[in-house]
Amino acid sequence: MGRVNKESLVKQVQNALRGQLAIGTSKHEMKKQDPGTYTDGRIYSWGTYNSYIKHANYFTNWCKENYHCKTLEECRPHVDEYLQSRFHLSAYTVKLDAASIAKVYQCSTTEFVQTPARVRSDITRSREDVTARDRHFSLENNKDLIDFCRSTGLRRNELEHLHGYTHDGKPNYHEQDGKLYVHVDYGTKGGRVRQVEVIGNTEHVRTMMDKAGSGRVFAKVHDAADIHGYRREYATAVYNKYARPIDAIPYDKYHPGLGRMIQSQVYHGRNDAKGVVLDKVAMQIASQNLGHNRISVIAAHYLQ
Repeated sequence: MGRVNKESLVKQVQNALRGQLAIGTSKHEMKKQDPGTYTDGRIYSWGTYNSYIKHANYFTNWCKENYHCKTLEECRPHVDEYLQSRFHLSAYTVKLDAASIAKVYQCSTTEFVQTPARVRSDITRSREDVTARDRHFSLENNKDLIDFCRSTGLRRNELEHLHGYTHDGKPNYHEQDGKLYVHVDYGTKGGRVRQVEVIGNTEHVRTMMDKAGSGRVFAKVHDAADIHGYRREYATAVYNKYARPIDAIPYDKYHPGLGRMIQSQVYHGRNDAKGVVLDKVAMQIASQNLGHNRISVIAAHYLQ
């Protein structure tokens, strides 16, 4: 008789995911070093790890309650049924469920039942009425934070660790070609260092960083601050600054299926965003300033 696995399902999930942790390693650098053979088989941030833990535990708890499973192996045959039981939730949640379970079993989500497609209407963060939250957040008292966020588009973690100056007394910003850039090197997604173009109130950003000196620009970022909403405003401002009139974008690529030239630098929205047409070059600039790589991310989550 084989040895009985005495570890709880929670512990088994933790073990499966911990073995794939690569905290402190830059996924971006790994892709650059070996782009031909790179595969995304590791977990690069605690935020992602914690999300996977939570959603994988949802799955194993469901298996335990419905099928009395005690091991991950016993849970595996019930993945499709579990995912289908979640189809009433947003497509984004179900996709995260599938990704978390696939990470536990170190397989592809294509091995599971096909999950619903994600559409913009599923996105509720910073798109719904935030009156209840705003009752606990004074716009007047937090004006410095709001203006700074709208001008830089930084994430919450980046804001909380941003210093005005480096330890050797050099400003964490610089000017180039008449533009002001903030140097962001801590709390970034994937550990990627980037230069963020300041849009809008450049003097306010400079003043706040000079005032902070080698200390943090913000001692605390209010929990009720709509950081994602400010990032969306920033992304829109960057896009609008660099976007060309669609009619002015050249027809530069021949499409054999259509038998004519097309605008390869024009992005066309899909599904519920069908009819939306955007400048890919401006989208890429906005995406890089936000710390993302794919323009599809800002098209779905940021551009208004």
